[in-house]
Amino acid sequence: MKNRLEILRKQKGIKQEELAEALEVSRQTIGSLENGRYNPSIILAFKLARYFNTTIEEIFIYEEEKNDKN
Repeated sequence: MKNRLEILRKQKGIKQEELAEALEVSRQTIGSLENGRYNPSIILAFKLARYFNTTIEEIFIYEEEKNDKN
């Protein structure tokens, strides 16, 4: 799953540490989210959407796996 978290965070002019503190998660969690190494819980996804005053779909882009059976 891709996301726009780093873009949104930088547009708001905040550091990973500041976002982590606001959402009560570690800075490493924010880094892992931004790098696509970690998918958030639904609760964290809602917190992020609320923090950035947007929707979950505007932050996270779900891409279905391509099936090569054809």
